[in-house]
Amino acid sequence: MPSPLPPLVAPGPELTSTQVSRYSRHLLVPGMGIEAQRRLLAARVVVVGAGGLGSPTIAYLAAAGVGHLTIIDDDDVDATNLQRQVIHRLDAVGRPKVGSAARFVAGLNPDVSVEVRHTRITAENAQELLAGHDVVLDGADNFPTRYAVSDAAVALGLPVVWAAVLRFDAQLSTFVPGRPGAVSLRDLFPLPPRPEDVPSCAEAGVLGALAGQVGSIMAAEVVKLVCGFGEPLVDRVLLVDALTQRTREVPLRPVGEVVQPPVHEPVRELVPLVEHSAEDVRDALAGAVAPVLLDVREPAEHALGIVPGALTVPVGEVLTWEDLAALPEGPLVVYCKTGPRARRAAAHLSRLGHLEVTVMTGGILAWIDRVDPTLPPY
Repeated sequence: MPSPLPPLVAPGPELTSTQVSRYSRHLLVPGMGIEAQRRLLAARVVVVGAGGLGSPTIAYLAAAGVGHLTIIDDDDVDATNLQRQVIHRLDAVGRPKVGSAARFVAGLNPDVSVEVRHTRITAENAQELLAGHDVVLDGADNFPTRYAVSDAAVALGLPVVWAAVLRFDAQLSTFVPGRPGAVSLRDLFPLPPRPEDVPSCAEAGVLGALAGQVGSIMAAEVVKLVCGFGEPLVDRVLLVDALTQRTREVPLRPVGEVVQPPVHEPVRELVPLVEHSAEDVRDALAGAVAPVLLDVREPAEHALGIVPGALTVPVGEVLTWEDLAALPEGPLVVYCKTGPRARRAAAHLSRLGHLEVTVMTGGILAWIDRVDPTLPPY
């Protein structure tokens, strides 16, 4: 087995008798002991995102006795979060996640100090937010934030424990800059995917227990880095398939300078998509020439409720169409959950020659909010 990386944090003060008792199950683990626990209590870890991945990692890092946690998140707790974001409670719905997370930590371990930053990390503020910490834990849910965190961590020389989950699948890695041949997130994803090609958990779903499984692994990676034992996930990516409960890993190497490949397909001139509000669609459906509705969400979303009378065809299938034979003639209104998938489908139909395709702004959630509140929001 490769030699472990040197510990990131020097040991803090001697443990009190109360701490010896509290962390005794750590102290008994071969390779940890009292010195490793003193390192944990002296460590400063910044957690980006207090959601599906941040929740279990915050819980386990606080329980482990990481001395200081900075929690960064600009979102508020929503009822749909509670299926997997286990540190938040029902009474926290509508409140900032960072405050809910801080209350959880305070109730779990008084040894841990918490700083909260209710803000979004960007390329402009990332270095200021991450500076002064020993390890970065990236539980963000979008590529702009992930790249901002990665680039700032490289500039600051900070290790990053990173992961992503969706449906039944997860990816994890640990990036340690400053080493020969060191890699970062940009070696794993040299070019950012288009937003419409990367569905979010809100669109595709995620197995709640998988977030806990992956978050626990991320917390273990932080402990190993801080204390200097074991073999962290450096220069390799762990792939987790919760559906079969199989894992595998792939090596990760620097990719060098990335050049955007040329686009050879000619640019097609398109008429800008027309959008209508949910109220406009409701009124049109009651008119003399009612439009056809096309719901391009996934089957599991269709099962939660549709606009009455809508055709239900997932966006991936729509994008394979080479003509308009599957659609009746006349005005067509496309919708999804909030809008991005509908716009992509509508643009494709427009390219095929549909002259009366429009999009319902805000998707089914706008319809539920302003037209039919009997349907469940999700």
